Amino acid sequence: MLLQDPSTPLSVQLSGKRSYDIVFDTLEALPEAMRKASVRPGKVLVITDTNVAGLYRSRLDEILQGDGWDPFILMLPAGETTKSPKHLQAIYDAALSWHIDRRTPVVAFGGGVIGDLAGYAAATLLRGLPFVQVPTSLIAQVDSAIGGKTGINHAEGKNLIGAFHQPKLVFVDPKLLFTLPRREWHSGLAEVFKHALIRDEVLFDWLEANLPQVISRHPGIVTDLVYRAASVKAAVVSRDELEHGERMILNFGHTFGHALENVLGYGVLTHGEAIIIGMRAALQMSRRFHSHLDQARVEQVLRQIPVPPLPSPPGSFEIRKAMTTDKKRDQALLRFILLKRIGKAYTTSDVSDSDIDDAISHALGNTH
Repeated sequence: MLLQDPSTPLSVQLSGKRSYDIVFDTLEALPEAMRKASVRPGKVLVITDTNVAGLYRSRLDEILQGDGWDPFILMLPAGETTKSPKHLQAIYDAALSWHIDRRTPVVAFGGGVIGDLAGYAAATLLRGLPFVQVPTSLIAQVDSAIGGKTGINHAEGKNLIGAFHQPKLVFVDPKLLFTLPRREWHSGLAEVFKHALIRDEVLFDWLEANLPQVISRHPGIVTDLVYRAASVKAAVVSRDELEHGERMILNFGHTFGHALENVLGYGVLTHGEAIIIGMRAALQMSRRFHSHLDQARVEQVLRQIPVPPLPSPPGSFEIRKAMTTDKKRDQALLRFILLKRIGKAYTTSDVSDSDIDDAISHALGNTH
């Protein structure tokens, strides 16, 4: 056990005395949590996808209506391609035709795609609506639902159009994760491992010691795992809301991973699978600068997450070209997140093309 109390909400503390809670409870407690977060009862626009709606729409509708809310539940197609101008426009059309006002909350009920898309809609409709995250995937519960990043993809790259729009509440029901497809559970573990590697060595030790239960989603460890990983994200965001400094470490493996997604085409790999490959590349680069880093130990853990073979592995040049659209670049310089050791990450632009090529070759070589 990680000696923590998930019944105690985590808190994201921001500048200007702003804050919001990450509440861990069953879905039935959502209306009460929204009231405590000063979200006005009445009309509520719920954005979800077809997969989540098929499992939970009726239950959520009953919960909200039973507490006096008037939900409008908009279902969108599942998948990364939904983070697009087309589906953003669909939310705008539905919301405005329903005659929302500036206090109508938007609830994202789904994984990272729905959270990012609904959050951007909330940020831009009527110049900003109250926003509530109810993440249903592991990757969203520990990472993407926390921190206020919202947006959509562009042909030039991932998440290039968006805004920071902090939620009023993040409501996490870990029991929702037991209906998650196995591949999506494994994908979410990539972000859990990432959080451990960049900031929480104790969490990494615990994950390593409990790998069979972690990989198999044992009911006895899920809530602990989610709470501890989410606490890493909450702490980092609290110190750097707009990603000017420390928050960049949360992108460990993402400079490589996002470029790989772009080159392959969204949907060939899940986000988490791409990040696993990206973390292997970042580890290889880290070892070039920090020879004491136990790269083999970390890679042994990462290899427990299945990654399908790439149909046609891209070359280093293609990936480096895709990296030039990375929104984390500093003018002409790419920023990479490296590890000094397990639990200690930092940001650097002081790498050469040969460092990058070596890291890409290593990571892609492990996908065969």
